[in-house]
Amino acid sequence: MKIDVTRDVFRLAQVFTISRGSRTEAKVLTVRVSSGAHQGWGECVPYARYDETLGSVEAEIAGLPEEFTRQSLMDLLPAGAARNAVDCALWDLECKRAGKRVWELAGLPVPGPEITAYTLSLDTPEAMQAQAAANADRPVLKIKLGTPDDMPRLEAVRTGAPGAKIIIDANEGWSAEVYADLAPHLLRLGVELVEQPLPAGEDDALIGMDRPVPVCADESCHDRASLPALKGKYDVVNIKLDKTGGLTEALALRSQALAEGYKVMVGCMVGSSLAMAPATLLAQGAMVTDLDGPLLLAEDRDTPLIFDDAGVHPPSAALWG
Repeated sequence: MKIDVTRDVFRLAQVFTISRGSRTEAKVLTVRVSSGAHQGWGECVPYARYDETLGSVEAEIAGLPEEFTRQSLMDLLPAGAARNAVDCALWDLECKRAGKRVWELAGLPVPGPEITAYTLSLDTPEAMQAQAAANADRPVLKIKLGTPDDMPRLEAVRTGAPGAKIIIDANEGWSAEVYADLAPHLLRLGVELVEQPLPAGEDDALIGMDRPVPVCADESCHDRASLPALKGKYDVVNIKLDKTGGLTEALALRSQALAEGYKVMVGCMVGSSLAMAPATLLAQGAMVTDLDGPLLLAEDRDTPLIFDDAGVHPPSAALWG
C-alpha cells in the first residue's frame, strides 16, 4: 500500500470568524492510498484547538506501517485528523476495489439529501444582521457567538432573518454566568440548539442548569470514549470526522450515542466537498446537519457535492465512495 499526502489550500468566499480567531482560507491535507490499480482518497483539516498542525498530522501519517487495514488503523492512530483522512481514503479504496458505493459496504440505506445549516461568522450586530438578511431564505442559520456581549448579536440575526431556524455555536466562549443570562431568551428568539456553551474542561457547570433548548457537545465529544462524561450535561452530540478519526469510528459513535438517548448533530470543519462527503452518510436522519463547509469556499474540488433546496446530496462516485 502506498500513501501520498499533499497540502491543499482553498480560498474562502469571505473572512470566517469564530470566538478563537479569523481565517481567509482553508488549509487541508489530502491523503491518497493506492493499492494495485486502485486509489482512494480522503481529506482532513488539522485543528489547532487540538494541538494539530499540517506538519504534525503529516508526521502521524508518515509513521504508519507499509501494510494495515481499516480495522487495525483504529489502534495505530488516535482519534483525530490524521486517522480521519486515512480512514476515509481506505473506505474509498474499498469501494473502488468492490465496485460498490460506500453505503452498500457499510450496510446502510441509500442516502438522500439533508437540509444543512449555513454558518454566519462572528461580527458586530450590524454586520451579523446584514449576513442574516442576505441569507434569510436559508432554512437553518448557525450563528457563531462566544463573547460576553452576544445578546445584541442574537437579536440582530433574528431581525435579519425572521423566518429561519437558528442554532448557536458558542465555541466554548461563554462562562456559566453568561449562558445562564442568555438561556431564558433562547426560546423567545426561536433558537433550537446551543453548541458547546462552556469550555470543555468547565462543562460540569451544566449539571443541574436549566436547558430551555437542547445543548450540544462539540469540543466535549470526540469519540465513543467521550460519552460517559457527557451525562447530565448535554442532550445532543456533534459528530465531526476530524474529531472521531474517520467514518469507521463516527458510525460507531452515532449508533452508541443514539442508543444512550442522545440526539445527533453532524458537523464539519471548514474544508472541501471531499471532507464533507463521508459525513453525508452520518447526517441521515440527524437532528441537525451542518455540512456547509463547501458553501463557505470560493473554490472547491472538481466534482463537488450538490447543494440545492433539498439540502446537501450524497457524493457522486467520481468524488468519493
